[in-house]
Amino acid sequence: MNVGASGVRSARHRRARPDAATQNSAMGEEKVHKGDEVTWSSHGQTVHGEVVEEITEDTEAAGRQVRASKEEPQYRVRSDKSGKDAVHKPSALEDDS
Repeated sequence: MNVGASGVRSARHRRARPDAATQNSAMGEEKVHKGDEVTWSSHGQTVHGEVVEEITEDTEAAGRQVRASKEEPQYRVRSDKSGKDAVHKPSALEDDS
């Protein structure tokens, strides 16, 4: 744990986790579904692709550890251009249909 001279953990090391009730999705109130065409931002670029899986438990996907639950799912998406997978929260995905 990174603790400053005051003995208080610095703000940049704290993790604020918004509760599911207040977290708005870029997809609005719609639920994201397997097969949905979506866009997301990656390294300053807009990426187009498809939702390939809803993740509802902690797991490893797309080369990283994913923290997810039924209340706060994440989605594995596949880029149309590169064919590579990524994992995003619904708030990072926009409807591309």
